[in-house]
Amino acid sequence: MTSTLKGITLKGSAELVAEFFSFGINSILYQRGIYPPETFSRVTHYDMSLQLTTDPKLKNYLTNVVSQLKEWLFECTVQKLVLVITCLETNEVLERWQFDIECDKSAKESSAPREKSIKTIQDEIRSVIRQITATVTFLPLLETPCAFDLLVYTDKDLVVPDKWEESGPQIIDQSEEVRLRSFTTSIHKVNSMVAYKRTDSV
Repeated sequence: MTSTLKGITLKGSAELVAEFFSFGINSILYQRGIYPPETFSRVTHYDMSLQLTTDPKLKNYLTNVVSQLKEWLFECTVQKLVLVITCLETNEVLERWQFDIECDKSAKESSAPREKSIKTIQDEIRSVIRQITATVTFLPLLETPCAFDLLVYTDKDLVVPDKWEESGPQIIDQSEEVRLRSFTTSIHKVNSMVAYKRTDSV
């Protein structure tokens, strides 16, 4: 990882944030039962137990998304990542996990490391992932088979790779929103929230 013991560089920050998204997306897909639990294996990271997919197609898809994300984080051109959970039958959006990304673009001009230790950043990330895990206590049960989609919002003039396609915002009708914790590397800041369909609005 590109960082010093005392500080963190833009490249190191992009790697840490991309790694958070890899573990965060896996956690959401596992917690919300989008894929069967037996298609995940347990790993230890951030001093906690996490679940990672073993499904070859999903693994490949997430690897591609995260490596592209890392590039955009390094270039400071990504604004947010949204994970949308939809009902397989009706295509209705049931949950929308939104991660707003703020980037201090001055880090592109100056290569001097920022004074924040990786351990402190990883502690903050651990708190966010703990919260993601805890959301199952208040999110409505997903009673129908569901699919997921990832939306990435980038700067308008960015050239998007061929395998990515344009998409609408996929908003939930009559939703409740819960803000989750944020974390910052001092170069990138990630604010998290989840919106879900109110069960009384069905």
